[in-house]
This record gives sequence, structure tokens and C-alpha cells, in this order.
Amino acid sequence: MTTRFFARTFLFFFLTVLAPATLSAAPFARGADVGWLPQMEAAGIVFRDYEGTSGDCLLILKNLGMDTVRLRVWVNPSDDPTTGHCSPADVVALAVRAQKLGLRIMINFHYSDSWADPKQQTKPAAWKDLPFQELVEAVQTHTREVLLALESAGVTPEWVQIGNEIRGGMLWPDGSTKNFGQLAQLLEAGHSAVKSVNASIKVIIHLDHGHDNAVFRWFFGNLAKHRVSYDVIGLSYYPYWIGSDYTATIDDLGRNLNDLVSTFGKEVMVVEVGGDHREQKNTFDMLAAVIAKVRAVPDGKGIGVLYWEPQSTPSFSKGYLLGCWNEDGTPGSALRAFNH
Repeated sequence: MTTRFFARTFLFFFLTVLAPATLSAAPFARGADVGWLPQMEAAGIVFRDYEGTSGDCLLILKNLGMDTVRLRVWVNPSDDPTTGHCSPADVVALAVRAQKLGLRIMINFHYSDSWADPKQQTKPAAWKDLPFQELVEAVQTHTREVLLALESAGVTPEWVQIGNEIRGGMLWPDGSTKNFGQLAQLLEAGHSAVKSVNASIKVIIHLDHGHDNAVFRWFFGNLAKHRVSYDVIGLSYYPYWIGSDYTATIDDLGRNLNDLVSTFGKEVMVVEVGGDHREQKNTFDMLAAVIAKVRAVPDGKGIGVLYWEPQSTPSFSKGYLLGCWNEDGTPGSALRAFNH
């Protein structure tokens, strides 16, 4: 009896006191946006590891230390190899493939038929004449339908982004930041759709210029005023597009991450980062520094870093220089930072 009593007491103590302290949180995410991958494969591009052995690009990325893929979804895209595809059906197929390799999934809703970013937030053609309340309903319906299609295929994303780099809003002009009230309704519709499918999925709201604290304070301060719901603040960090070396802004990125956590109480994640593929050493150093800054965020609230399209090459992407793959099919050496 005494032995059983102590055994039960220890088990209770472990489950109620020790277990929460010893069970680890979700691992720090290291990964990549790979939306171009199916089109690259269809074009006959062969991917190789550092030793030159050909194989599945997703598995090569996993062996480089990545555990996460980010997949953009467009509403009704064209078949253009670089500005099209990424339809809901395309995304489901790639998500199933990634999950079979044990990769974590992030879904990135652009709410457009092609690229949405700070320079363009164009409504899908099918939505362009909708009255505002019907536009809100379209966001909710589209978000929910894509996630239900994923669920039917056995995929539950860990994260879902509502909009892409929406510093100026989304679904212009209705959802411009010139009218935060309407933008707030669109974002809330997306959040509601995600949680209606699976409440455990974390919702990300994502801006570019991750080094610029004033922009983030202004934007997320307005979201707070309008009581917009979300779980994670996503950031893009591209020294190349800022026009300076990462050493000039990396500390600004770190300060912004820390300030966002202390001010808004959310997790933070660099969901897009990239460097000039012609400067592998500098890009390696930049990636290592970004990973270190995110990991240093207090209380484990810095949760990951994702490279944007590392598998892309200039010959495929029409001159885009921030991929990290060599024309011979092997990864750039900078990607070793994810396993460093």
C-alpha cells in the first residue's frame, strides 16, 4: 500500500507540476516558402544535394535543417510559370506532399489572383465588383474552403497568414490602411474562418520592413484599436531591398522583435528573408544573425525564420536574385545557416 501511495503521489506530482515544465514547446521553425517548386519541377529542373545526388527538393531542404514549408494560395491564378499557379488545388497537393515528409505547414493567403505585396494588393477578378460586405464574406468563404480542402486531404496547417505584406492593407481600395475599419473587418473575417475550421491553427498578420519599429507600432496599434484577432506577428526582412548591408539594420530588427512582444504580447516570426545569391558568405552571415535575433526574443516568443524561395534560380525566376540555388542544381552554401 505504501509503495502504491508513493507511486501515485509521484505520478500526480509529475503530471501537474513537473510535466508542464519539462514538456518542450513547439520547436523553433526553420523553413522556406517553396511556391515555385512544382513549376520548377515541371520545367525539368533537377535538384541535387551538396554532393550532387539528385532527389526531392523538399527532402534536400529538410536535410539542410528545415522543418517548415510556407505555401502561398491565389484565388484564380493563371498558368504562367512565375506569376501563376498556386491555386487552392495546387496548394493542397503540395501540402500533402510536404506533410508526408514530416514538414510543418504554413498557408499564406494573398487574396489575389497573383502577387500581393506592398506595391500591389489587387482584388481577385471574381471579387472586383463586390460590395464591401460581400467582399468580407468572400474572404471568409475562400479561407474556409481552402482550409476544409486541406482538412479533407488530412492536412492541418500549423499557421495561416491572413494577407501578405499588408503594410498598406489588402484588397485595395476597400481594405487599404486609409480605412482601417474596413481592413479590420476583412482581417477578422479571415481569422474567424481559420478558427472555425480548427481553433489550434495560429493566425499570422504579416508586414514587410521588419527593421522598422515605427511602421509596426503604427499598424499593430491600429489593429489593437479595432480589436482585430490574431496570434503571431510575421515580418519580412530583406536588406537587399532596403539597399544596405544587413549589418546596418540587424540590431533594428532585434529591437523591433523584442518591442512587439513586450507591447502586443504576441509571438513573432520572420516569415520571409533572403539575400543576394551571388554573395553566399554575406547571406550566410545574415541568416545566422537573423536566426540568432529571433531566438533571443524573451520567453520563447520568437518562433521561427523562413527563407523565401531558396530553391529558385535566376534562370527560372526571370532574374530574381534572392533565391539560394545554383544553376547546377545544388544548394547555395548560405543555406547551411539553417543547420548551423
